[in-house]
Amino acid sequence: MALPTMTPEQRQAALEKAAEARAARTAMLNEVKAGKLSLAAVLGRDDDTAKKTRVSQLLRALPGVGKVSAEKAMADAGIEANRRVGGLGARQREALNVTFPQQ
Repeated sequence: MALPTMTPEQRQAALEKAAEARAARTAMLNEVKAGKLSLAAVLGRDDDTAKKTRVSQLLRALPGVGKVSAEKAMADAGIEANRRVGGLGARQREALNVTFPQQ
């Protein structure tokens, strides 16, 4: 499928929108790293910032969780490596909350 042709103004608007989304996602992950926002709170959010964040990125933002433990937790919960938070099922969310309680 070919990408639609965009005018320079449309392209600039799309770039600005993407930059805003990245900044919002970074701010959310920084709050998780600082301990101001819990995993359960992010999994319970119903906004695009949370929904479009990769699960692996979110787990690695948790204090004390690295790449290996994040991958293991995702494998144990049956979550694909490229899955985003918005695509998780109820059982997968519960499995993550059990694996990382109070984080």
